[in-house]
Amino acid sequence: MYDVAIIGAGSGGYSAAIRAGQLGMKVACIEGSPHLGGTCLNIGCMPSKALLHASELYEDARLEFANLGIDVQPKLNLEQMMAQKADSVSKLIKGVEFLFRKNHVEWIKGWASFAAPGQLDIRHLDGTTGRLEARHVVIATGSVPVDIPGVCVDHKTIVTSTEALSFSEVPRRLAIIGAGVIGLELGSVWRRLGSEVIVLEYQDRVLPEVDSEIATTFGKLIARQGVQLRLGVRVSGAVTTANGATVEFGPRDGSAVEQLECDKVLVAVGRRPFTNGLKLETIGLKTGPRGFIQNDAYRTGIPNVWVIGDVTNGPMLAHRAEDDAIACIESIAGMVDGTDHQIIPNVVYTKPEIATIGATEDHLKATGVAYRAGRFQFMANSRARINHETAGLVKVLTDEKTDRILGVHMVGPSVSEFIAEAAVAMAMGATSEDVAYTAHPHPTRSEAFRQASMDVTGWAMQA
Repeated sequence: MYDVAIIGAGSGGYSAAIRAGQLGMKVACIEGSPHLGGTCLNIGCMPSKALLHASELYEDARLEFANLGIDVQPKLNLEQMMAQKADSVSKLIKGVEFLFRKNHVEWIKGWASFAAPGQLDIRHLDGTTGRLEARHVVIATGSVPVDIPGVCVDHKTIVTSTEALSFSEVPRRLAIIGAGVIGLELGSVWRRLGSEVIVLEYQDRVLPEVDSEIATTFGKLIARQGVQLRLGVRVSGAVTTANGATVEFGPRDGSAVEQLECDKVLVAVGRRPFTNGLKLETIGLKTGPRGFIQNDAYRTGIPNVWVIGDVTNGPMLAHRAEDDAIACIESIAGMVDGTDHQIIPNVVYTKPEIATIGATEDHLKATGVAYRAGRFQFMANSRARINHETAGLVKVLTDEKTDRILGVHMVGPSVSEFIAEAAVAMAMGATSEDVAYTAHPHPTRSEAFRQASMDVTGWAMQA
């Protein structure tokens, strides 16, 4: 009998397993993939960041180094770029395996389905079957890419993000369906490496969930870099051809149809919860209309069956799943959860980066919340100016009466590295005045957050 059995070893699952092990529980983690780490570690966050970093250096060497007094003629070795990506991912996977051993987590290599609320049938990778019992079961099965009607993904020419991380050659022309995080990050990679990139988006702007001022600013910047944006269009179909693929799209009202010939098509219109094969009906657990498992503080309607991460409603982010995992396991252990789990930062790792947390200005306007806004442009930031990375801004939104920070939204250089400061500030109930009167090291890009906080009350000192 295990204290906790966790289904899935992605960001949420392995974090839950490690935390349970730290608390002295007897833990089993069931994962049918050959590797621990789930989507993020194997075919998502980590390999994409490896390619984003490498492609950014390649483009800098071509376009920026000469201005810095460094004369080089870079040559792309895509095979080596992919090899170093795979090596980095392999080392991270081994790191999770080490943490399982360190915390006495048993990795059961196979697929789980419910036989009863505390009983799981296991189909092992070697073909054998078995059953395990646990006092608590945590569902952490993650998500998979969403399909589009009329677009047949063959995983060779019309692909998901998984295949787009491992092209063997640079596509001459790459069509991307969806101007969300995945589409824009991978579009950035392949544009830097030489592809003509055309992004097709149903909405009227990129990154529909991001604060509109930030998204609009970014859209102009990425278009200037060479990414072609076709906004407000509906994709009606995509088929493979002898020379690649053809995408059909046009105005959302269907009044016209255009055809786009390309070498590859990346479908990046979001993700959906993955619960296939769990036999949730066996224990009477139902999913909602969009496939999410309803829960109250990670508790499903079935006693001692818990759920975390992408399979629940909320942002599909690895760090959010980790946050869920800690809170869920500590609740199982009888500990008090005092964390505000709505304070979740989100990052787009393009160049410039986007980092956001909390309420957008659009939301505050729509809901009638009285607020104040402070802004600071990176062109006035010393470190950004010295590094020739002046595009973008930081925006701080506060409650008009209390000055408490309601949201922080950034587009600019390395903003992923200091959005956590805003997360801590919001978690502690800080005001813009608290940030404005806190010394920030000079010269750093993080000073832009301080200056934007000063600007909430009209006294930014560097603008």
